[in-house]
Amino acid sequence: MKLWQKDSTINKRIENFTVGKDRELDLWLAKFDVLGSLAHIEMLESINLLEQSELIQLQAALKDLYQKAEAGTFIIEAGIEDVHSQVELLLTQSLGDIGKKIHSGRSRNDQVLVDLRLFFRDEIKEVAETTNSLFQTLLQLSEQHQQKLMPGYTHLQVAMVSSFGLWFGAYAESLVDDLTLLQSVYKIINQNPLGSAAGYGSSFPLNRTMTTELLGFENLNYNVIHAQLGRGKSELFLSFALASIASTLGKFAMDVCLYTNQNYHFISFPDELTTGSSIMPHKKNPDVFELIRAKCNKLQTLPTEISMTINNLPAGYHRDFQLLKESLFPALQDVKDCLEIADYMLHHIQIKEGIVEAEKYKFLFSVEEVNNLVLSGVPFRDAYKIVGRQIEAGDFNPSTKVVHTHEGSIGNLCTPQIQEKMKNVWEGFNFEKVEKAISRLIR
Repeated sequence: MKLWQKDSTINKRIENFTVGKDRELDLWLAKFDVLGSLAHIEMLESINLLEQSELIQLQAALKDLYQKAEAGTFIIEAGIEDVHSQVELLLTQSLGDIGKKIHSGRSRNDQVLVDLRLFFRDEIKEVAETTNSLFQTLLQLSEQHQQKLMPGYTHLQVAMVSSFGLWFGAYAESLVDDLTLLQSVYKIINQNPLGSAAGYGSSFPLNRTMTTELLGFENLNYNVIHAQLGRGKSELFLSFALASIASTLGKFAMDVCLYTNQNYHFISFPDELTTGSSIMPHKKNPDVFELIRAKCNKLQTLPTEISMTINNLPAGYHRDFQLLKESLFPALQDVKDCLEIADYMLHHIQIKEGIVEAEKYKFLFSVEEVNNLVLSGVPFRDAYKIVGRQIEAGDFNPSTKVVHTHEGSIGNLCTPQIQEKMKNVWEGFNFEKVEKAISRLIR
C-alpha cells in the first residue's frame, strides 16, 4: 500500500530502491506516528471533519496500535511502503471508510516531520538522562578522590601536579556544556510542524495551536514553508549535539586508555571488565574504552555526513531526506550505549595511590616552588630562574605539599556549583510538560 499510488503499478526495482530501509527504520517511529494521528484526529473533530462517534472509534483503534508499538509487536507488512501507510491500512481494515478520513488536512511530509520531532524529542530525553547519570558518577568520583594527586600533562610531557578530583570533575563539567547544547537543540526541535501539509498549508481550517498543545510542543512552526525547511536542519542540529557529547566522551576514553597503560599505571579495572591476548598472558586490554573512542570519533563525523546530504537542496521536500534516518537513528543508539557502558565501567574503576611520590614526577612541583618563592617576596622572573638553575644542577628537591585554594583548583573543586549548573540545565528541558501531554493523549 502506498498513500500516493493511483491506478498504475510501480516497477518493482524502482520500488525496492526508493523504499530502501524505510520499513525497518520506520518501526522506530511507529508509536510517534500514532501519537501524531491521535492529536490530528482530535483537531479534525473540533473543526467538524470527523463526527464525535468516528473520533471515539479512531482513538480506540489508535491506542491499541500504540500499545502494540510500545510492546514491539507492531509490524510493517511486506508491500507496505512506510509506517504511515501501515497505520492507515490497519485503521481502514478495522473501521472501513472512517479510517480513510484520518489523512484529511495533512501530507506525508508534515506527518513524517511530526513523527521525527516526537521521536527526536523522546531520544533527546534518553540521551540527557544517560548523560546526567554519567555526570553524577564522575562528580561522585571527583569528590571521592579529590585528595589523590596525579601528574598533569602538556604536550604529553609531565607538566604540573593535578588530582583525580580535578580529572573526573573536568569531564563532569564538560558534560554540562554538552547538555546545554543539547537543550538548545531540544528547544528548536520541540516546535510543531503538523498542519504545514506538503509545505504550503491547507484550505481546511486547521487548528494548529490545538495540535501543538495536545502533543506538548513548546511552540509552533508558524510559517508552513519554514516548517518544511526544518527537515534536515533538525537532524543537522541534533548531530552537532551528539558530536559534542562524543567529543567529551572520546577524549575521556583516550585518557583512560593512556592511564591504564603500564607506563602510566594510574588506574585499572577488574579482570572481568578487560580482555586478554591469545599469546600474551599478561595482557589486560581496555577494549571497552577503545571502542568508545572509535565510536565517538565516528559520531563526530555525523554533522559532515548529514550536511553533505542536505547541502544545496532548494525549499520543499526531497527524497534525499529519507537517507538521514540511516545516519542518525543508529547514531542515537551509539551515543546512549557509549554513555551507559562508560558509566558502568566507572563504577568499578580502581585508583592507584601515591603516584606523584615517584622520582620521575618530582618536576611536577617546579611551579609550586616558583610560586612559594614569589609568595616570599621574590619577583616571578627571578624565582623562575632560580628554580630552573636548581633543576639544571640536579639540586631540585621540592616540597610535595600542594596548596591550591582558588575556585576550581585541586583544593576547591566547586562540586556543588557544578552540580547546580547541571540542575539548571536539566530543569530547562521541562520534560514534565511533554510527559503530561502524551499521557493525556494515550490514557
